[in-house]
Amino acid sequence: MKIVEYLRNTDKTLFSFEVLPPMKGQSIQGLFNTLDQLMEFRPKFVNVTYHREEFVYKKRPDGLLERKTIRKRPGTVGICAAILHRYGVEPVPHLICGGFTKEETENALIDLHYLGIHNILVLRGDPIPTEKVFTPEPGGHRYAVELIEQVVNMNHGIYLEEEIENAVPTDFCIGVAGYPEKHYEAPNLQCDLRYLKMKVDKGADYIVTQMFFDNRKYFEFVEKCRAMGIHVPIVPGLKPLTSKRQLTMIPRVFHVELPEDLVKEVEKCETDAQVKEVGVEWCIAQSKELMQHKVPCLHYYSMSKADSVRKVAEALF
Repeated sequence: MKIVEYLRNTDKTLFSFEVLPPMKGQSIQGLFNTLDQLMEFRPKFVNVTYHREEFVYKKRPDGLLERKTIRKRPGTVGICAAILHRYGVEPVPHLICGGFTKEETENALIDLHYLGIHNILVLRGDPIPTEKVFTPEPGGHRYAVELIEQVVNMNHGIYLEEEIENAVPTDFCIGVAGYPEKHYEAPNLQCDLRYLKMKVDKGADYIVTQMFFDNRKYFEFVEKCRAMGIHVPIVPGLKPLTSKRQLTMIPRVFHVELPEDLVKEVEKCETDAQVKEVGVEWCIAQSKELMQHKVPCLHYYSMSKADSVRKVAEALF
């Protein structure tokens, strides 16, 4: 079933979450352990992130440096197939521009289509650590809107090889990211919203937001989206704080602001276990207010760890 159908045809707030693929060399069992703990809350879908390649330089016997390409968290497509097979829950693989040519993107979409996976979240993706700015793959897409266009073309039976006749169309439901506090590269929120509307106009079916810790940011974002003419469902993304170091890490990495009341409570904590309790209580309060406003779904960034998200879900679902 398409995610947008779940979101448009519900009279109560749904539950969903995002997981990371295991690091290369690790077993999928650890991920299953996380999923097993959260399945009793009947998630309608599970997002699986995609991680592009990185570059490292290794010293050769002759003393020269050789650039090696590594992918630390492979397996997104396989994990999605496993989730669908093991749990019967809709998996939503992330599809990114970085690291893919258009041909590789098409082949990945064909694989997903063959597996019966018909929901994707389309993203540009972040620069790799060795890049100051995002650099597309030669022959790939620079912007998420271009990737959306390719998916929509395939949904209409249009593939890259023009000579293919009577091609069977795919049937992908397309999600995109929204940023209540704007994307860090956008000059202002209004400009960011114009690009978001462009994605919706090109064929995006729903929006999942970046994490936020002040619900006013979400409500204002939705209001501005509607005023801009964006009328697709907008799913709020939430994350319980789990450690004191996240007070500086989250604003630096995700470019979001933490409310002063939350910061003060975390600063009182002497251990990360206490921070987790604060994070869970704050997230529960956020979630309850959002549910009162009848949001279609609450989407939790679990980082593949179930304990805090489970405690939140126990209080709500």
